[in-house]
Amino acid sequence: MVKWPMPDSITILDAETRAQERPADHKAEVRLWLRLLTCTTLIENEVRARLRKQFEATLPRFDLMAQLERMPDGLTLGELSRRMMVSNGNITGLVERLVGQGVVERVRNPEDRRAAFVRLTPAGRRAFAAMAEGHAAWIADLFAELSDGDRVQLMRLLGRMKQSVRKAMPEC
Repeated sequence: MVKWPMPDSITILDAETRAQERPADHKAEVRLWLRLLTCTTLIENEVRARLRKQFEATLPRFDLMAQLERMPDGLTLGELSRRMMVSNGNITGLVERLVGQGVVERVRNPEDRRAAFVRLTPAGRRAFAAMAEGHAAWIADLFAELSDGDRVQLMRLLGRMKQSVRKAMPEC
């Protein structure tokens, strides 16, 4: 895919910006949701770009390795799928690629020979440690314009919003 440079004079309108152009068309809650979505998308796109540039890695690779880093004994494919909220098929393909790169390994479950755990190899632990250090620095950079007080207040408000969303969700 060819990427053409964007002239500085062109502004790409995100959903939030478009909604603000006609605020009467959108309730305050919708505008808030669009702002959250825009912020998440901006951050995620920048993290993806930096992972690709600095580590030749993808965000799903980083996320899978982060899950495994927290569980030194490993996780089953099903557990990884649930934690990452993606299909077993997506996890299987990603794990196969990472096994081929020598950063994860499959280990048979001694209690159930049909099942296997996936865990980081020593090389995978080193690779993830470098990515995690870079990731933490990038997030700090992206949030640098927020004061400590801003971050505390935002965490508190987002916590309240998370409770509100969970309370409004029907039990499945």
